[in-house]
Parts: sequence; C-alpha cells; structure tokens
Amino acid sequence: MTKPKDIDEYMANYPEEIQHLLLQVRATVKKTAPAAKEVISYGMPAFKLNGMLVWFAAHSKHIGFYPGASGIEAFKEELSIYKNAKGSVQFPFDKPLPLALITKIVKFRETENMQKAK
Repeated sequence: MTKPKDIDEYMANYPEEIQHLLLQVRATVKKTAPAAKEVISYGMPAFKLNGMLVWFAAHSKHIGFYPGASGIEAFKEELSIYKNAKGSVQFPFDKPLPLALITKIVKFRETENMQKAK
C-alpha cells in the first residue's frame, strides 16, 4: 500500500465497517480538538496541535489508538480492559468504541501540548 496523502485516502483502503469505526474516531478527535490539523504521520491518520496529538489506525482485528505514553499512563485505569502498551491501545472491532474515553484522552493531550507550547 502506498502512503496515503490524507485521511480520506487512508480510510478508502478499508471495508465499509472499518471505515465507519475510523470515521467515529476521526469525528471524535475533530470535535474535541477542532483546532487540530489532520495529517498522515508514520503512514497513519493523525492530528497535530502544537506537536503531535494522537494517531489512529486500522489493524486486522482492532483500531489502534496512539496518544503517546502520557496519554496511556493518565488513563491506565480506564484503559486496563483493553490490550495496551506504553503509547498505544487496541480497541477490538467486536466491541463499541469508547468514544467518551477517547474524548477525555484527546482533551488531556491537547492540554499537555498547550502547556508544552508555552
């Protein structure tokens, strides 16, 4: 797969049901951080606001969400029901996306990046 030029092109490479999940994540991030700019970073959809905010991507069985190590650490309790690592969490396709939690993580990362920018 060639590197997509934007998030729309990235999502077009996936089946409709996966596109729907990616759209939910994208819309949640856009609504939470409207000033953030959509980019492709490391070949994945991402949002930038005073530095990288979050990334997300489709995998074979889950949506990967990448808020960085600080984003995972700050919400480790809520994220403990999902498979996660230092800077990533996996939301399985067969469970509803935790959009309220994604919103909280994005707000946290936005605040963190704003403080870094000062």
